[in-house]
Amino acid sequence: MSKLEKDFYLRPDVVLISKELLGKYLFTKIDGKLTAAIITETEAYAGVTDKASHAYNNRRTARTETMFGEGGKAYVYLCYGIHHLFNIVTNKKDIPHAVLVRAVKPVEGITTILERRSHIKLHSKTSAGPGTASQALGIITKHNGVDLTGNKIWLEDKGIKVSKKDIIAGTRIGVDYAGDDAKLPYRFFIKLEV
Repeated sequence: MSKLEKDFYLRPDVVLISKELLGKYLFTKIDGKLTAAIITETEAYAGVTDKASHAYNNRRTARTETMFGEGGKAYVYLCYGIHHLFNIVTNKKDIPHAVLVRAVKPVEGITTILERRSHIKLHSKTSAGPGTASQALGIITKHNGVDLTGNKIWLEDKGIKVSKKDIIAGTRIGVDYAGDDAKLPYRFFIKLEV
C-alpha cells in the first residue's frame, strides 16, 4: 500500500477524515529510529465554528497558526505542560480543521516504543491516550508544522478496512468548556481489535 498524499488531507470533511484515519499506519523516523502504529482512536475539530477547537472564532495565535496552514501538516502542542499532543491538520489553507490522534496500536519499532514509555512489555496503557501515543512515537512540540508527506512523520494506507459497524462514535474528551459543541459525536474509535 502507500503513503497518504496531500489530497487526502485537503478534503473539507474533517469528521469523515477522522473516521478514515482509523486503521491507517502512523510512522515516525526520529533520531534515526523507525516506529509505526495503527491509529485506533481520533477526534475531529472543525475550526472556527467549533467551540472545542483552538481556532474557534478565528483565533490566530503563535500556537494555532499551524492549524491555519494547508492540510497535511502536524499540529503538535503541549497540554498541561507535559503531554505533547499530535494532530493532523486538514482542509485548505485558512480553514483550521484538525484531527487529534488519541490512541494507537504499536506495530513496528517496539523496542524503541517501550524505551520511550519506560515499559518492559506492551500493554493497554502503552499508547492508549493522546499523550502516550505521541510519546511512544517520539513526537514532541518541535515537530509542530512537519509535512506529513515527508520522511519524519507520515501516514500509510496498508489496506486495513475498518467497517462502519466497527467504528464507535462518542463525545470528545476534556472539552466541557465548549458547551453544546462538547456533546458533538466527533470522537471515533475501533470497537474490535485490529
